[in-house]
Amino acid sequence: MLYPPDVQIREATADDWAEIHPFFASTVEAGETYAYPDGLTSVEARALWMPGAPDRCVVAVGDDGTVLGSAKYGPNRPARGSHVGTASFMVSPASRGRGVGRALGEHVVDALRAEGYAAIQFNAVVETNTAAVRLWQALGFTVIGTVPEAFEHRTQGRVGLHVMHRAL
Repeated sequence: MLYPPDVQIREATADDWAEIHPFFASTVEAGETYAYPDGLTSVEARALWMPGAPDRCVVAVGDDGTVLGSAKYGPNRPARGSHVGTASFMVSPASRGRGVGRALGEHVVDALRAEGYAAIQFNAVVETNTAAVRLWQALGFTVIGTVPEAFEHRTQGRVGLHVMHRAL
């Protein structure tokens, strides 16, 4: 993994939530990329983003220790579907365009491979989130289908959700 020199990725701690929550809340409120409900309390949001085992949560931090972004990952489905992983990613607005999302994506691909997963499936990549679609394609994911009008985009109305996949 070749991260930007000022980015380190580590397991998230409970103390990191204070820095994750502001960009989690602003990302959800924007209504462009996540189907989480509006108006989540910090406690409700944390339960979604940092639910605990079997899921894992990591943060990308700068040289000064500031949280730049976060990812959560784990099995896509329980039991007979648990050999396929899934993940979600958020980068703080101030850190976008610096390679933080790519670093988190590479980390998660490597971590899921090391943990023995056979593949990764993203269940709901908003088709208008072109930066994310390009990044995942650059990291070897393919769009295997699109559910038409499955996401209520805040400004564009109903748009499709891509299902993306990558074998490990």
